[in-house]
Amino acid sequence: MNYRVIALDLDGTLLNSAKTILPETLEALHKAQQSGVDIILATGRHHSAIHPFYQALQLTTPAICCNGTYLYDYPQQQVLDNDPMTVGQAEKIIRSLETYRITGLLYADDAMLYQQPTPHVIRTQAWGEKLPEAQRSVFRQVPSLSEAARQAKRLWKFALSHQDTQQLHAFVQHITDEVGVTCEWSWVDQVDIAQRGNSKGKRLQEWLTSRGLSMQDVIAFGDNYNDLSMLESAGLGVAMGNADDAIKARAGWVIGDNNHPSIAEAIYQKVL
Repeated sequence: MNYRVIALDLDGTLLNSAKTILPETLEALHKAQQSGVDIILATGRHHSAIHPFYQALQLTTPAICCNGTYLYDYPQQQVLDNDPMTVGQAEKIIRSLETYRITGLLYADDAMLYQQPTPHVIRTQAWGEKLPEAQRSVFRQVPSLSEAARQAKRLWKFALSHQDTQQLHAFVQHITDEVGVTCEWSWVDQVDIAQRGNSKGKRLQEWLTSRGLSMQDVIAFGDNYNDLSMLESAGLGVAMGNADDAIKARAGWVIGDNNHPSIAEAIYQKVL
């Protein structure tokens, strides 16, 4: 099979534990680009949190952000296809977060908003200090998430984490039934909430169709539950060795983990 597109998740997949791209992987991806293969990032991240990797890969393709909630054109710095949440949905989620005593981030417009700094915010900001200012993730502390939601133009998703996973699962069950949203787990204690119907696979398929391609033209790499929509529909869905066993069982191929040049080896074997 001659794959014409490589779709890549970021965290736990393209990025190693130090949140960098291995030089062997970077070299293999550049060779794939030179041979005419398109590379597209499909991530749960906000577009402001992708800059250094997008630039390192020298991409011209748009990025699939917030688990498929929107497509972002970096060269033009504009949102393309998108399906955000409504203000009403966001307000219901915020009220439920207060009831369940769960803190989270609201991804809206060009920033990630929070009331109280979470460990995720603190870690990411510390990591961002090492980058040029233009490449840092954009976080903004607000006095009220509800008020911020009412003022925003587009509400992409909520990103939640909680030490009590039973409490988090209970919240997810409640909010799925109550609000009509999609909840996708990005780790055992982390869940993303977005407009129902959004997924990496759906947005990827729409982009491919606009280019006269299909999912059969894609080799997709991922490591978590929010990657399944593209892993299961791609021509070849590849799970990382560090993925949960449930993800590996539903992928077409399992390779080594993200701290080794596993993606590079796969590209040489299946693409180049």
